[in-house]
Amino acid sequence: MNLSEKIARFAELHVKGAPLVLYNAWDAGSAKSILAAGAQAIATSSWSVAEAQGYRDGELIPRELVETIASRIVSTIDAPVSVDFEGGYSEDDGELVENVSRLLDIGIVGINFEDRVVRGAGLYDPQRQARRIAAIRRAAERKGIALFINARTDLFLGQGGSVADALERAKAYATAGASGFFIPGLTTESHIGRVCESVELPVNVMIMDGVPPMEQLHALGVSRISYGPLPYINAMSALKEQAQKALPLPYATSMNVVKEIAAKLRG
Repeated sequence: MNLSEKIARFAELHVKGAPLVLYNAWDAGSAKSILAAGAQAIATSSWSVAEAQGYRDGELIPRELVETIASRIVSTIDAPVSVDFEGGYSEDDGELVENVSRLLDIGIVGINFEDRVVRGAGLYDPQRQARRIAAIRRAAERKGIALFINARTDLFLGQGGSVADALERAKAYATAGASGFFIPGLTTESHIGRVCESVELPVNVMIMDGVPPMEQLHALGVSRISYGPLPYINAMSALKEQAQKALPLPYATSMNVVKEIAAKLRG
C-alpha cells in the first residue's frame, strides 16, 4: 500500500461497534510479529517504546530516537502505522508542528496526542489543547496528509475528571480537527457507553483492570481498542521465565543448594 491507501485504510478501520484492535508495538521486530498474527494496523505505546530503550515514559526518551524507531517500523512493514507521540515534545505550537511534521515525512498515518502537561502538572485547558490540535491539523493539511489525530484525554488517569468534562473536551477537540477521542483510564461500563453515544468522533478505550469484556465494548459502541503497555509487559515476563529456565542457577543460589545437599548427606 502507498501512504494514501494506508491513511484511508486506517480511518476506515475505526467502526463503531466493530472496533479496530491495536496490540501495541515498541519496535520493528514487535511490529512484524503483531502484523504476522493478523493485525490490520500497528500502533506504538510510548511507555513500551521508552522502556524497551531503557527510559521511563513521559518524553524522557529522546525525540530523535522515537523518530528513528518509527521510521524503522514504517520501513519494515506494509501496514498503517500510528505513533504514540505523547504531548508532542513541546509546549510551543511552532516547535510542536515541526516535531509532528518530521513524523509525517517518515510515513506514519496517525498519532496519539495527549492533553496532559507532560513536563508539568495537570492537563492543558480544553481550548489550549484544541489550539494545539488545530496547529497539527493545519500542518498535516499543508502536506496533503489526512493525519489521524487520536486526541487523548488523561482526565481518568488520576485527574479526577468526570464524563461531563470528557464530553466538553471531546467537542473542543473535534472542532479543532481531531479524528478520534481516546479515554484511557475510563473503565465504568455506563460511562464508556455515554461517551460513545455522545461523542461524534470514534472512541478509543484502553485495556486495563476493570475495563468491560471485549464483547461488551463492541456493544457499547467503541471504535478502537488499545492494549497500551500490556504487550510489552507480557513479552518481557515471558522472556524472563524462559531465561530463568535456560540459565544456570546464580552462584549464591547454587551454593545454598550444595550446602543443603551436604547437610542432608551428613544427616
